[in-house]
Amino acid sequence: MLREDDLVYLLDEKGNRYWITLNPGMLKVPGLGVMDGSKIIGKEEGSTVPLAGTTFVVLRPGAVELMESLDRGAQIITPKDAATIIMRCDLKPGDAVVESGVGSGALTTALLNAVGEDGWVISVEIREDFAQKARRNVGRMGQLLNWELRLGNITNAVIESNVDAVILDLANPWDALQNVAGFLRPGGRFCAYTPNMNQAERIVRELRRRGYVEIEALENIQRGLEVHDAGVRPSYETLGHTGYLVFARRTLRPEVKD
Repeated sequence: MLREDDLVYLLDEKGNRYWITLNPGMLKVPGLGVMDGSKIIGKEEGSTVPLAGTTFVVLRPGAVELMESLDRGAQIITPKDAATIIMRCDLKPGDAVVESGVGSGALTTALLNAVGEDGWVISVEIREDFAQKARRNVGRMGQLLNWELRLGNITNAVIESNVDAVILDLANPWDALQNVAGFLRPGGRFCAYTPNMNQAERIVRELRRRGYVEIEALENIQRGLEVHDAGVRPSYETLGHTGYLVFARRTLRPEVKD
């Protein structure tokens, strides 16, 4: 059942989403007008409601919808890359994760969804303006007791306990590896997200030198399909290069000297 204070969206036949937070009073729906929230509260998710001469489907958002609709500042990590990060870092309910380079909070949203209420996400952001935007965006998920947003630099940030994964969305992730070794558990998983190939090459070389194993670098290219009654064809729009992903696992092997 849909409840008071639920964040939902109204979906029209063209796939447009109109966001509202449910309450029993009159709700302003940006771009559409106003509606009586009491007529939605208590309905099943997926129910239809009429508004402004159109019928809408009412749905709660998942991580993908939240990521796609957030207030952007910095370039976000897209769902296609976030999904790969979650799988390659083997993130599951109860895990503890540190991320840095929070930006608008897109990846944070996906990480919190993956680790669940029993997990923990610590986000380290060096810029106050990005931290504020991320706090607003991620706050749409509700009260989060398992998320800590810290203002600081991951190269010297103090993380008090070992974590299962570290994810860095930085221009210079290699500068953080010395500090990361202090809180990424042995066998834990590391990910660096970089926009340029020379950055990916440098972090791979540095991970090798520091004894990491199962190092892999990749990028995701995603192409949709247009399905029509007359046939199916690839979409003209392709979500191509967004960033390079580098994955590795930390070991206790000694560093290789230069």
